[in-house]
Amino acid sequence: MKRKLQALYGLKWNPFSREVPPESLYRSALAESLCWKTEHVLLEEGGFAAVIGDPGAGKSACLRLLEHHLLRGSRAKVAELEQASGSLSSFYRELGELFGVKLTPRNRWGGFKALRECWREHLDTTLLRPVLLVDEAQEVSATVLTELRLLSSVRFDSRVILSVVLAGDRRLQTRLRHEDLAPLDSRLRVRITLEPMDKEALLALLEHRLDSAGGQALVTKELKATLVERAAGNPRTLLSMGQDLLMTAVARDLKRLDEKLFLEVMGDDRPPSRRRRSA
Repeated sequence: MKRKLQALYGLKWNPFSREVPPESLYRSALAESLCWKTEHVLLEEGGFAAVIGDPGAGKSACLRLLEHHLLRGSRAKVAELEQASGSLSSFYRELGELFGVKLTPRNRWGGFKALRECWREHLDTTLLRPVLLVDEAQEVSATVLTELRLLSSVRFDSRVILSVVLAGDRRLQTRLRHEDLAPLDSRLRVRITLEPMDKEALLALLEHRLDSAGGQALVTKELKATLVERAAGNPRTLLSMGQDLLMTAVARDLKRLDEKLFLEVMGDDRPPSRRRRSA
């Protein structure tokens, strides 16, 4: 597929794919804020951050941008917790692998001490806290979230040795307000809420993706406007429509994506004003 995209359109990669290079992701104002606050607050002082948004709002993209930003600009140790919905024992096993600490499943207290010592040594050496990124954090059990809070600080909570960025949908926000997780909620140093994007921001995202991939002429101006309207403020919806259109265009050897193709693939439920202008 990559060869065909290159041959037909001169694309370096699929601009609608989830697997675009992190440097080619669109950096919204909120994503910039997350990167800045994590670098200058969480790395230096520690604590928790939460990125909240509806499905498809761009939470995972924010974490990818943040990871790229931290690894490029500092000596930060950044790790991603992949098994968000796992048990407490699997949580400890994964932390041990992520941070190179040998843990014994039956000795949780030993693992607890070993992980904190690892993070404390990293902090003493680099003056930066390790950062743990947790996507789909609404699926993490209250037990694991509480364990993360207890692991993250020493000296009667006076010294924070780990920074954690949680990304999840609105259920995470609701769960953090529950009394069981109130101590963690009170430790949130950074709160980012991803609301539906306005049309200007969605258009900027689309054009950034196309420009980064070398596909400035791939999509007509009229189709860009239609995609932005139909996306209803959701980046994932926008990119999914673009992906469907691009795959159809590749199959037909079409040179550009335009409104005619959109009508054939998606149907016409545009506002009447848009229909009249394109009639």
